[in-house]
Amino acid sequence: MGLADDAQNKADDLKGRAKEATGAAIGDDDLKAEGQADQGLAAVREKATEVADKVKDGIDSVKDKLTGH
Repeated sequence: MGLADDAQNKADDLKGRAKEATGAAIGDDDLKAEGQADQGLAAVREKATEVADKVKDGIDSVKDKLTGH
């Protein structure tokens, strides 16, 4: 995946951390949970990106072996 996806995931994670901290500071459990959910979603997207990159690398490796590169 691209640099823009990585940046968006990082931004979502940071946004989630800010919401969680704000929720904890003001005693708003809903905001805190929303922040945790944002962080979780960013983590899932990051893992999916890593898996997709590994699959692409594996496919490229097989192609290279088949073509003699």
